Amino acid sequence: MEQSVASLELVRPWRTATLVATAVAALELVLLLVLGVALLGNPIAEQVQAEAKQARALPPLKPKANGKPSLARNETAVMILNGNGVSGAAGRAAGQVRGIGYTIGAVGNAPRSDHTRSVVMYREGYRPEAARLARDLRVKIVAPLDGLRVDELLGAHVVYVVAD
Repeated sequence: MEQSVASLELVRPWRTATLVATAVAALELVLLLVLGVALLGNPIAEQVQAEAKQARALPPLKPKANGKPSLARNETAVMILNGNGVSGAAGRAAGQVRGIGYTIGAVGNAPRSDHTRSVVMYREGYRPEAARLARDLRVKIVAPLDGLRVDELLGAHVVYVVAD
């Protein structure tokens, strides 16, 4: 019996030492991860943001003299904005626009929710694409961007503001 008590006393310090060493190693690992993210994360994040801005900033196409669209329907990115305040209107319109063959760039709310008529707006150089979208949707108003900046379009070529 005396041997078992003595052997237990020899084992316990090793357990404590192992737990302390594990805790110190875990703390070192956390500190190394934090230091790595602090040193490497910021330059990587800046590079990713710069590449994303560059990819989003599409140069405008020069309109053709005959007014025919330069982009196919599936190459034309459309931003759908809810301009009537009815919940889900932009989502339903996005399904309709996607069904015709267009690419949906983004869906959201218009700056105002009191639009009485739907409108298709276009970036400089994309009037023919906007006119084709308006024809496809039976929207009568086609206009240049009004109230939106090009950088807010998230790469979309035309904007469909849903009102009716």
